[in-house]
Amino acid sequence: MQLTALATYPVKGCHRIEHDVAAVEPCGLAGDRRWMIVDEDGVGITQRDLPLLTQLCVGVRPGALSLSAPGRPTIVIDEPVDGPKEFVRVFERHTPAPARVAESAWTSAFLGRPARLVWQSDAGSRHAGGADSGEPVSFADGYPLLLANTASLSALNDWLVSDGEEPVPMTRFRPNLVISGFPPWVEDDWSLRKVRLRIGSVVLRAGEPCPRCLVTTIDQETGEKGGQPLRMLGQRRRFGAGLLFAINLIPAGPGSLRVGDPVTVLD
Repeated sequence: MQLTALATYPVKGCHRIEHDVAAVEPCGLAGDRRWMIVDEDGVGITQRDLPLLTQLCVGVRPGALSLSAPGRPTIVIDEPVDGPKEFVRVFERHTPAPARVAESAWTSAFLGRPARLVWQSDAGSRHAGGADSGEPVSFADGYPLLLANTASLSALNDWLVSDGEEPVPMTRFRPNLVISGFPPWVEDDWSLRKVRLRIGSVVLRAGEPCPRCLVTTIDQETGEKGGQPLRMLGQRRRFGAGLLFAINLIPAGPGSLRVGDPVTVLD
């Protein structure tokens, strides 16, 4: 029962960065989704809109990041601590949150449409699960962290193969944390009971299960779109209006995670 993978997505929707060690902050893993590309109305552009974002590779350095993509020159962008301030929304229905504008020319040229790259200077300006919740969150969809279980993926892939479909990799679900050694779908019970987990020395509280969207049908290496695993989730993992895979987590405090850390259910 251990942590088998760690990943961050510094720009929302970008290609993942895999880590052996990652710091945990109140809003999630350090550097995760603190940047976002927004449209002319200040609403986030994600892979739901443009699968091309799978080709956006990010390098992280102190106080800055680099962006690269096929056919585009690499650019280094400093955190715009004094950049123009505006209010942006992760999704159109979300409450606006403050951000600093970092860049527009490279981002617009890459996406082929007007866009701006913004940076979340205050990680406490958004809240997990909605504006009335107290936990800070980055530009993630709604919670600081997403945890997935390798046994659940194996069960899903068994269903796919039995139906004559190709299995899918864990990267389709874009988790921050991947665990192994537990039974499939045990995370459903964790979410229902809001259990606390200890991973290494870090304690985290289980939040809501994660309803999945079209992003799971996008190959995270090529950007190619398909129909699975969303159709199979619709057949086997439909709960209410949601097609569920993985659960959200909220850190109880700061710390550090390392691949190989033991995972313990506290209650």
